[in-house]
Order: sequence, then C-alpha cells, then structure tokens
Amino acid sequence: MILNIDPKVKTNIRHKSKKARANERKEKDISSFVRPLKIKPISKGEFEDFDAEINSKLQKDKLIKLLNQFSHRRNIKILSQEHGLNEKLFHDVYSSFRTFCVKSASLPVDLHVVLSDIIHGAGHVDDIFPFFLHHAKEIFPYIDRMEELRKISDIRTPADWYVDARAIQRKIIFHAGPTNSGKTHQALHQFLTAESGVYCGPLRLLASEIFKKCNFQGVDCDLVTGEERKYAKDENSPSEHVACTVEMSSTVNSYKVAIIDEIQMIRDPQRGWAWTRALLGLNAEEIHVCGEKSAINIVQEMMKLTGDTVEVKEYERLTKLTYLKKAVGSLYQIQPGDCIVCFRKNDIFNISRKLEMSGREVAVVYGALPPGTKIAQAERFNDPEDPCKIMVATDAIGMGINLSIKRIVFSSLVKPVVNEQGDKELDVISTSQALQIAGRAGRYGSAYSDGEVTTLYDQDLPILLNTLKKPIEEIKKAGLQPTIDQIEMFSHYLPQATLCNLMDIFVSTSSIDSDNFFLSNMEDFKFLANIIEHIPLELRTRYVFCCAPINKRSNFACSSFLKFARRFSRNEPVSIEWLCSHIDWPCKLPYTISELEQLESVYDTLDMYLWLSYRYTDLFPDKNEVREMQMELDQLIREGIQNVTKLSNKSTEVSEEVQEDKTVKSERNLDERFGKLSQELIRKGIVTPEQLENILKEPKEDS
Repeated sequence: MILNIDPKVKTNIRHKSKKARANERKEKDISSFVRPLKIKPISKGEFEDFDAEINSKLQKDKLIKLLNQFSHRRNIKILSQEHGLNEKLFHDVYSSFRTFCVKSASLPVDLHVVLSDIIHGAGHVDDIFPFFLHHAKEIFPYIDRMEELRKISDIRTPADWYVDARAIQRKIIFHAGPTNSGKTHQALHQFLTAESGVYCGPLRLLASEIFKKCNFQGVDCDLVTGEERKYAKDENSPSEHVACTVEMSSTVNSYKVAIIDEIQMIRDPQRGWAWTRALLGLNAEEIHVCGEKSAINIVQEMMKLTGDTVEVKEYERLTKLTYLKKAVGSLYQIQPGDCIVCFRKNDIFNISRKLEMSGREVAVVYGALPPGTKIAQAERFNDPEDPCKIMVATDAIGMGINLSIKRIVFSSLVKPVVNEQGDKELDVISTSQALQIAGRAGRYGSAYSDGEVTTLYDQDLPILLNTLKKPIEEIKKAGLQPTIDQIEMFSHYLPQATLCNLMDIFVSTSSIDSDNFFLSNMEDFKFLANIIEHIPLELRTRYVFCCAPINKRSNFACSSFLKFARRFSRNEPVSIEWLCSHIDWPCKLPYTISELEQLESVYDTLDMYLWLSYRYTDLFPDKNEVREMQMELDQLIREGIQNVTKLSNKSTEVSEEVQEDKTVKSERNLDERFGKLSQELIRKGIVTPEQLENILKEPKEDS
C-alpha cells in the first residue's frame, strides 16, 4: 500500500502560516462530540511482496522516541490546527497514529522509508506530518470536508431561503400592545375581508378558535395543525383561508393577507425558529404581526434584510386593570371570578382540594391537559349558570383560552424554566410573563370588563409590583433552526455520522448573523434522535420522527415513540388493534394524580400517532379511530380532575396542608434583588435544596 501524499504538503511543511487560530474555537466545539474511527494495525504478511529486510529495520524504542519528539513540536501543533485539529483532536490522532506505527507488523513502504531515514539522520522529524495528516483524515473523515461543511452551514442570510417571498414586495403591519388591547381583532378584520389569508398562531386552541370564528361568519376556512386537519368543504376543495399553528404555515402557497400572532415568541429558545420562518418566508402581500412592543425592533431589523416595509400601530388596553396594594392573604378570602395562578402541578391540586373542602367548586387548567379538557374547564368557569366560579391554573391561561376573570391572584412568582443549555432552573417570572398573565384579568365584552391583580401572600406582592413596573426586555435576536435539506447535505459528506452528531457538527461549524439571530435549542430533538439511533431509518424519516410532539419527561410517551419507530422501520402498520393493546385500552377512570398523569401520557401518545398519521398515512392508517379514542379519553380526564380535587383521603389532605403551608412560607421569602440561578435562590434562603430537587423533578408544563 503506497500513500499518495501531496508533494506541496511535504515542501511547505515548515513554512505554513498560522491562520488556523481563527477557527480554533469552532473546532474545539466539534472535538467534544466527534468520535475517531478505529484503524487496525497492519497484520504480518500484508507487505510480503516488498523487501522483508526493509520492514524489519525499525526498532520500536527508537520509533517511540521519534514519535514523541514529533508530537511535542510547536510548529506541528500549529500546522495541525490549520488542518482542523485542535488540541483534543491532535491528541486523539496522535494516540491512534502512534498505536498504528508501533503495533503494526509491517508499515506502508513510503512511511517505513521516511521513518527509517529520520532515525538514521537522513530526514527531518517534520517529514512525518503528511502521514500523520493522512491518518487524521482516516479516523476523522470530516476534516477533509470542512470547507464544504462550512458552506452548507453558512446561515447568515436566512431571508434568502424563501425565494417566493423575496419575489414580491410585502407590507408588514405590526400591531403592538398588551393583552386585551384589540390588536389581534384589528388584524383579523383584514384577514376576514381579504380574498385569501393564513392565520399563524402559537397553539392549537388559538388556530381552532379562528377556524370556528371564520366559518361562523361565513368565510370558508380550513384548519391545519400538526395533529389535525379540518375543512370548510372537503380536503379536495381547500379554502382560500387557513388557520394553522405557526409550525404548519406554508411558505409556498400565496396569500393576500397573513397574520402572525404572538410574535414575541420569536425569542423562544425551542420554538422561536417557527416565527422567524413565518416572518421571513410567508408569501403574502400584507402580513399583520401581533404581539408585544418588545418585538418591534427585531421585526424592523429583520425586514431590513428582506427589503419589506414596516408600519407600526400601537394599542393601549381597552379596559382598566388595577394592581392591588394588598395581598389576598388566605384561600378563605378567594372570591368568585378569581383565578389563582400556580407554576407547579402539585400546587394546583393542593389549592384546589382546599377550596373544594371549603365548599367552593373549582376549574383547573394546566399545560398537560388535552385541549378539549381545557376548553371544558374554561366553559364551566365562564358559564354564569354554573356554580364553578374559581379557577386554579398555570400560565397556560396566558394565551389561547377566553376567560371571564375578575382577579388574577399569583400564588407564587417562582417558575421552573429550561435555560439556553436545556437544563432546568428555577427563575422568578419575567416582566413579560407577569404582564401576559396579569392581563387576563378583565376582558372587553366579558362579565368582568375591569380586572385586578394581586398575590396570595404578602411577601410576594412587593416583588410582583416591582416586576410589573420594569420595562419589558427588548427582543434582540430571533431563533433559527437547520432544515432537513441542510442536514441531508451534511450527511452526504459525513455518511457515518448519527443524526445527533450531524446536528452538533452543523451548530459547531455554522456561521450566523449573531446580531439578529440565534440557533434554537435542539436538546429535545437530539434526545429523541438518541432514542431511535439504533433503529434503521432513512435520515429524512428519522428527522421527521424527531420533530414529533413528545413530552420527553414521560417514560410512557418515549417508550411509545420508540415502538412506533421500530414498527415503521419494519414496514409494519401501527394498527388500531396494536395501539389498543399497547396503551391497555380502554383506560380506567383516574382517582389519583399519578393515574391522571398516566392518562395524560396516553393522550400524548395518541397525539403523536395523529401527528405521524398525516405524514405517513400508510403505516399510521387509523387516525379517525384514534381521534374517537381521544374524545373518550378527554372525557375520562375531565372526570378524573374532579376525582383528584374532591375524593382524596381527608387525613392525607390535612397532613399535606400542614406541609404545604410550611413549604409555601419558605418559598415566599423573595425580593427583587434575587438573580436567576437556582443556586442563588438556595443561597439566599428562597428555597431549600430539598424543595429545589422536588420542583425540578416535576414535568415542565407546556402552555
């Protein structure tokens, strides 16, 4: 075997520049996740056609000494950096190269000759580098393709991805204002009177509400979400108007008017890319953007990149909102029309139980509930004839549900959040979150046009009022996410890399306009990719599966995801019979929180089935039957909520009340000086380590 080394590498080996330093940081990132391929030492006899005497002259002790000398030369390390080898990769390559040279029974002839010449004083130690570099490219194939990879991952101009949108002159109208200011109402008027239009919302509930409103007013409108399709007529006669979740918006179809709702979500670490895609890519002559004033500047900056015009319309709240100067103080002081806001599911049920024990009926809303259950709970609360006049909810009420709330009562101001690294932390809610939730009190045209806001406990009130006074932090960057086409091109150059590796390498090699954009957190995506890494699937299919809506904190949902992928890989349909067996259908009525959470996981699994059924109809063929199962399950969950809040063991409740009172009191000792890290909250005595551990173990509620 003769190694064909480029002669330019040999002649220029001592005269290379130091330009590799410019790329050191990104190469260092790559080194944290790439794995070297194993190169086996050459066994005896592979070079028996060559002179046996030549292959027997290298003494191992001298060879080892020579290789050690080579590895310590400063110019060799600089040259290695220029070829994509940072300190860690250099060490990995050297270890592999040294093992190859020392343990091989015979070496390639040209390498043997160079090593022999150096040992005998007829060559220079640097002459080893071309062979070292060749070995590096064998164990790290991506090194030889870095230039191509960097070109693919150059995402500094995402506006250029959308050719259809760039072919027209678009007008952007930003409707900026707080909750209950009428901004979305103004945009919807233009949507309803246009020849064609698309509404892009953050939640299925919002998209469904617009779908119903349009058709009620005589404007044919279709509904498109990840898990559902509904048509004003039928699927063969699509309507000119579409209400969809923002991820499902089309950048190909042409519209007269588009609405992008809750534009401030463009900063969301996980989902922000979908709002960026809609804003840059919607092929509509007129785009109405609705949301917080904090997003005005980022929208204007992005539209400078597209050449579109921007008009800003600012709105004020339509009804009065009063921030009370006194906390409620006790659950006994809760009144009809109150909504108590919690950020932990355990708090929701603890408070609900206490209220039910005092003879008051309670509606419950949190993120993990099915959409139908949320609507049913909201309808109970809103119905003037229903005795249920109190709601206990998470920040899931912040958008998507119309509620007749007189007073928002914060039971806590500490919320579990996922940070930029994908880790869970405790954080005092931001001004934006506080205003979004507080703004749900009082609603134009409802039973309570004016609203009030306060806290349950005295210690929290100064913090809330201080938070609400602060200006909302301006959004400076919008999310981006690599597309499947980009990842497929990466795969062409790195055929042995896993999907998770491809995503990591893309992020590490990417060039991005960091003044306006950030790369979205892909930890959930990579978590799912690792679950099905061993299952034989085409890359595009694997990518699609990993985009499915799955709660990674649910063991049952993750197990279902794995089984769906395994059956798909074997081309076995996921039939209704198999599915019923898997979820142990029919399900039983829940009486405890754990039983209720299990049903929520089953519902999520059915959602996952429906999501996949619209992408792989043949292998997920029974979506109509699954949707009927969801309706039955929805009803079970509704009844289960009543059971959990009403039928708990009284003695258990009493002990829980005592413990909860202690826990609540210790969690209330907050003030405005506290930082955002959980460690700081512990250090300042806000929560104990045990409380922190329990909170962080709880699943994050999706709004």
